[in-house]
Amino acid sequence: MSSVPPTLSEPLVVVSDVQKHYGQFQALKDIDLTVDRGEVVVVIGPSGSGKSTLCRTINRLETITSGSITIDGKELPKEGKGLAELRADVGMVFQSFNLFAHLTILENVTLGPIKVRKMKKADAEKEARALLERVGVGHQADKLPAQLSGGQQQRVAIARALAMKPKVMLFDEPTSALDPEMINEVLDVMIGLAKDGMTMIVVTHEMGFARKAANRVVFMADGQIVEQAAPEDFFTRPESDRAKDFLSKLITH
Repeated sequence: MSSVPPTLSEPLVVVSDVQKHYGQFQALKDIDLTVDRGEVVVVIGPSGSGKSTLCRTINRLETITSGSITIDGKELPKEGKGLAELRADVGMVFQSFNLFAHLTILENVTLGPIKVRKMKKADAEKEARALLERVGVGHQADKLPAQLSGGQQQRVAIARALAMKPKVMLFDEPTSALDPEMINEVLDVMIGLAKDGMTMIVVTHEMGFARKAANRVVFMADGQIVEQAAPEDFFTRPESDRAKDFLSKLITH
């Protein structure tokens, strides 16, 4: 038996010394980031700072040049069946909803569990309906995506990711394609997930969400993590000049 006292933090996502190049351009530089189980980390920063690239490397939609990324102790494989299995543990919600236009809402949500998790159709549909209720679109289950508003489609996309029972959820600017009145209905669902203990990495411009739901704010600029802190500390006492400059522009416009 180990005599090491248990710590409250349990690393779930570990990004270690990650570099990402596109030809001569270095999009990510020396990225080290650990996200604990149940933690909500919000990644913010100016456009082109590498936020979305970082998000997309965590389920290997983007390959990394060097370094390592582990999910629940397993390193992300390069490709193949192992990658598909690990990806199933990482839910992803994009700017564009990426729903299958020819499938109903219910079919969109059940596709992954049936095909990847090998669930029985009846069980998958029962769980999918419960998830659609949870995100507030249960009554839309038999419609096609085009019949729903953008905010409703994005909530379906969240339900679809949750249907796979992921260990961590990645959100890449999930509200940036939405009309202002639809943004809150999506953020409310995300705040609910955070309260339920879902591990989340969220790239967003919504500072109110960062203040309300994040355990930690990670500020990126020029492909690097410049600073990270609890939301209250970051927004009231940013340490770096880059963060001060970024926040001052938010407040004045």
